[in-house]
Amino acid sequence: MALPQEKHYTFGDILRGDEQERVELIEGQVYMMAPPTRAHQHALSELHGQLYDYLKGKPCEVYPAPFGVRLFETADDRPEDSDTMVEPDISVICDHDKLDDYGCKGAPDFIAEILSPSTQGQDRVKKFNLYERAGVREYWIVDTETKTISVHTLEDGQYHSPQVFVSGASVPIAALGGLTIDTAAIFE
Repeated sequence: MALPQEKHYTFGDILRGDEQERVELIEGQVYMMAPPTRAHQHALSELHGQLYDYLKGKPCEVYPAPFGVRLFETADDRPEDSDTMVEPDISVICDHDKLDDYGCKGAPDFIAEILSPSTQGQDRVKKFNLYERAGVREYWIVDTETKTISVHTLEDGQYHSPQVFVSGASVPIAALGGLTIDTAAIFE
């Protein structure tokens, strides 16, 4: 839920704010982030662990939340120029030029969001549209309640109908060719 505000905020404002509060910034609107559930954190830990083990020694890097992603910021932009900063649950970045002290400038290659009751709408609609527009090659929506993963792969600048996988399936990550995720471990 967006905080009531009159101002259009930037990443520069976030940097000057309270470091203890987790917020996301979407098109100048500030959104508070509620603490995640235990099931959310288990899924996050397991997915991050599988990605981390696979990517060791490879050029791509995986980052779990909290990790700031400024989807539309370019190399020449200053924090005051950026009005969108999200904290995906999992981000994989293969272009090291996008990494800086604050996180990622531009679109990661892979993002996974694990649904929480307070963020479902945002993850399924608002962030879906942002990730598509920014050019995130693959976007996963992990639902711990239904024990499903919806895989959205970018084709010609758009996400089309997702592939949906249930618990127990092995799910390939197209953006990271060669990696298959064990979903049973994520949802146990």
